[in-house]
Amino acid sequence: MNKVRKFFVEKKNELIKKKIRKIKLKLAFYIRHVNRNLLICLKWTFLACVVGIVVGGISTFFAYGMKQVTTIREENPYLIYLLPIAGLVIIFCYRGFNYKDDKGTNLVLSTVHAEAEIPARMAPLIFISTIITHLFGGSAGREGAALQLGGSMGNLIGRIFKLDDRDKRVIVMSGMSAAFAAVFGTPMAAAIFSIEVVSIGVMYYAALLPCVVAVLIASRFSLTMGINPENFTISNIPELSVKTGIIIFILDIFCAALSSLFCITLHKVGKAFKKYIKNPYIRVFIAGVIVVIATSIIGSYDYNGAGVDVIERAINGDVIWYAFIIKMILTAITLQAGYKGGEIVPSFFIGATFGALFGNIIGFSPSLCAGVGMMSV
Repeated sequence: MNKVRKFFVEKKNELIKKKIRKIKLKLAFYIRHVNRNLLICLKWTFLACVVGIVVGGISTFFAYGMKQVTTIREENPYLIYLLPIAGLVIIFCYRGFNYKDDKGTNLVLSTVHAEAEIPARMAPLIFISTIITHLFGGSAGREGAALQLGGSMGNLIGRIFKLDDRDKRVIVMSGMSAAFAAVFGTPMAAAIFSIEVVSIGVMYYAALLPCVVAVLIASRFSLTMGINPENFTISNIPELSVKTGIIIFILDIFCAALSSLFCITLHKVGKAFKKYIKNPYIRVFIAGVIVVIATSIIGSYDYNGAGVDVIERAINGDVIWYAFIIKMILTAITLQAGYKGGEIVPSFFIGATFGALFGNIIGFSPSLCAGVGMMSV
């Protein structure tokens, strides 16, 4: 009887020991897993801090420069007549750096897809050329330059730290986000933008932590240096009703068509320039002359530069009926000829002015329609 009891006690002890060993193995596995994830977290937090400080600092300087040249252009409107010469300088700079095939923001996105490498010289080139474009009155935005600047600096930091292709994608996205946040002052939108724009509708969650850390540092950097985000106040917001919903729904459909038209205009103008004017110097010079002549005929400088003042007026309900058409055409001519800048602020301009026009025509809160149009386009 004692032997039987002893036998079962020994078996029980063996089972307990096996369970303890399994628990220890599981704990060891979880500890290794946690330590590994903690190290990855610390690694990307450090890299994101580097990106936030470096890219945030450079982008803040870029945003400050853009602010200054816009003020100089507005105070000295005659500078618009030097736009064709400024275009020649931009092309000369790109040719001087042996960077003839400029794919701009598309190259940054290709790098995130591990399909291309961003040359370090893109950063100073896009910085200088965008400043020149805005100083002399080219019709362009600034976010395209910010994305290229941030992507280029992020790629350079990735090379310095010898990151592999997968990690380099993440740090390029962090650079894009940091630059966007510093220039526009919208950290969360900047973080999500670069994560989502790589594959539309698919979130690249691996980049979430570094992008968020980088944008918080970069945006704080820019705010500290006095670069404040644009603010627009929508007035006269009607009550939510079926009628309101239908009106906004119709406006959204028009905005979808307008955004498609803007994209088509950009592509068609670009193809026409390359087909009929193959020499880049002649192309950019002719485009500059067209912008100068158009500005003189219109008799307004509203369509030069980004046009933030016009967006603000549109939000207040004050709009010229053809404003969105002129901006669309001049932006396409400016960007596709070889001047540098972005399309997002011009998209805001086009959407806001069209929305305000829509609201004025149907008698429904032009301010709200301008805001909706700006976001939709």
